Amino acid sequence: MTSLADRPLEDRIATGYRDLSPQERRAADALLDHLGDLGTYRATELAALAGVSKATMSRLFRKLGYEDFEGLREDLRAQRGRGLPIAVDPSPGLRERLEQEVRNLEKVYAALDDATLDQIAEALATAGDVVVVGRRGSLGPATQLRRNLVQVRGRVHLAPGPGQSLADDLVGLGPDDVVVVVSIRRHAFRVGEMVEALLADGVRVLLLADSSLRHLAGSVTWWIECPISTQGAFDSLVAPVSVVAMLSDRVHEVLDGSTARVEAIDARYELLREIDER
Repeated sequence: MTSLADRPLEDRIATGYRDLSPQERRAADALLDHLGDLGTYRATELAALAGVSKATMSRLFRKLGYEDFEGLREDLRAQRGRGLPIAVDPSPGLRERLEQEVRNLEKVYAALDDATLDQIAEALATAGDVVVVGRRGSLGPATQLRRNLVQVRGRVHLAPGPGQSLADDLVGLGPDDVVVVVSIRRHAFRVGEMVEALLADGVRVLLLADSSLRHLAGSVTWWIECPISTQGAFDSLVAPVSVVAMLSDRVHEVLDGSTARVEAIDARYELLREIDER
């Protein structure tokens, strides 16, 4: 059984709620009401919000398994580090947000080199099949990569497809194929096992992920680490989306613009009236 110390705050409150006094319940309700930005408050401010004494709030922290409010803040920081949308510090202003995004972009591009990127682009341009895997919060960048690549080459698939499992879409691939795994925390289940199975089949794997999957960097064919951290409650996808655009441009160049395919797709857009170009 999971110990109290291993549980998130909301589970700790739910477990012991019936044993709390009325005042402690008011304090617990206040914690739950402000869970998303709890770490930005001081203990005295939380007590005032709940309409209870600071002593009551301190007693509640101890009943929930924390030594004090700083213990609770440390737990929130750990949860934020796993990708939970919890603000431990005040949300950054516009200038601070911009500066963080720039730092993330500088970090990802500083770690890249043209020779590796040329190799990746050549592989994506000439592979028999390209499968782009994106689940949970990684679906957006993965979908964009698939959308870009399919403009310039055929046989580009997004996995898992509607109503499909990953097994349906990844079986049958081999050395002539490339799988791009986009995985940003919190990760879908068993990313490591999926990568190992693909590599065992001889499939070339590009892993585009945040630092929490760095332990897989030495196993995959290509690894691109995308910083995603911010001072706010939510991670940023600016770096992975930028990398997706950059890789798409390089594949486009390898294929010399793929003019015939681009023109054919544009003609079909016009035939089907799918695009409003006003």
